[in-house]
Amino acid sequence: MRIGVVTFPGSLDDVDAQRAVRIGGNEAVALWHGDESLQGVDAVVLPGGFSYGDYLRCGAISRFSPVMTTIVEAAERGMPVLGICNGFQVLCESHLLPGALVRNNHQKFVCRDQRLRIENASTAWTSAFEVGQEITVVLKNGEGSFVADDATLDRLEGEGQVVARYLGADPNGSQRAIAGVTNAAGNVVGLMPHPEHAVETLTGPGTDGLGFFTSLAERVFA
Repeated sequence: MRIGVVTFPGSLDDVDAQRAVRIGGNEAVALWHGDESLQGVDAVVLPGGFSYGDYLRCGAISRFSPVMTTIVEAAERGMPVLGICNGFQVLCESHLLPGALVRNNHQKFVCRDQRLRIENASTAWTSAFEVGQEITVVLKNGEGSFVADDATLDRLEGEGQVVARYLGADPNGSQRAIAGVTNAAGNVVGLMPHPEHAVETLTGPGTDGLGFFTSLAERVFA
């Protein structure tokens, strides 16, 4: 699979995401925020960082990048899109995912290895996992608290759109300990933790994040 990784001004984890894509057995294609073309990729990753410096609101300016216009259209046609941390914020700002990410409830930046439970293993990005599987990946954010109104939260829970949930003490005040969600179709996933930092045993907490980068191929060839 050819998976595009977008670089915005202020992206920090685009190269890490490209490496994770390659370790997952796919071809990584660098995409630039100012270009409208997706270069024929099969899927897209929006990486972590501080796109456009987060000067207005996390992900709010990136929403209007030329590449995002194309990505939104492609996602609505079914292209798999994964947003990690700042990429999750961009997806919410682009209305591809419900809810919003706001400042951590303790008003501090958090950086640690974080345990998660996979709640939905049927999305384009999580089919390599089992429902209920516990994994450990890296979490690093200052505005990672997922919020939504009660009706939206109930709908996400009821329709199985919660992808992953924090285990242990909630690290940032996310409602219902939600760490990631998907759209109704299952092709768009937003995840606040960083699976791209958990794909090799040499660095990070292990390889638990690798499944996010192998799931696409497993679905295609299943």
